[in-house]
Amino acid sequence: MISAMSDTNQVIVNLVDITFTYPGGTTIFDHFSWQVKRGEGWAIIGASGCGKSTLLYLIAGLRQPGSGQLLVDHQPVTRPRPRTGLILQDYGLLPWATVWDNAALGLDIRRFYGPDGKHTPVDEMLTDKEKRINYWLERLGISHIARQYPNQISGGQRQRTAIARTLVLNPDLLLMDEPFGALDALTREDLQRLILELREERNLTTIIVTHNIDEAVFMGHKILVLNRPPTSETIIVDNPQAGAPDYRKQEEFFRRCNRLREMLGEPTP
Repeated sequence: MISAMSDTNQVIVNLVDITFTYPGGTTIFDHFSWQVKRGEGWAIIGASGCGKSTLLYLIAGLRQPGSGQLLVDHQPVTRPRPRTGLILQDYGLLPWATVWDNAALGLDIRRFYGPDGKHTPVDEMLTDKEKRINYWLERLGISHIARQYPNQISGGQRQRTAIARTLVLNPDLLLMDEPFGALDALTREDLQRLILELREERNLTTIIVTHNIDEAVFMGHKILVLNRPPTSETIIVDNPQAGAPDYRKQEEFFRRCNRLREMLGEPTP
């Protein structure tokens, strides 16, 4: 059930022997290595304080390891990367901007900088802004609220707006930090299915951080389990049935959830 990492030219995220220590002196990762292949769907799970979000922010270029090598698409990550999308739990929407304008924010920033390779991919075309935004608002089912403001729409609609803002930038790597934690169960499951559909349609590489075992098993074809820090060991659970429409009803789903609970030291039902 626990797989070894493999080396391949298709690796998009490659952490090699990294160490990360907070300024206060707490070491979270100690000579930690991990690989993610292009097009894979991963979930990261572990107890609070184990470094789930820290790992995501390292990959996003928002934090830097103290030692080791961190590559995304074979390039060292020294700053946020234009083709890496990040979706947060708190949406990050501008309250004074409409849904449409929030979705346009990333493209407006790219237009300001131009295709400099740092803020904007060098091959970025910025002439189809309206078409791209309208497509994603329609695809995500929120085109009818395009002129409304964040305080006028539901939590699920705000999260869809945040997703649209990310996807209009055509990312090849999508990072999600507890993106559905504040939503009701039906909305959460609907958005989980949406992300899985988009991953298949666009060959997106997705990494979701979650504290929810059921969500990790449904979303991640591979699950990275983090123990209490400092983390050195890479524990990977293969989960090939993830995303199947009826997976939550299958006996294997419950077995895998219980296995993860055992690994995390939680009681099984």
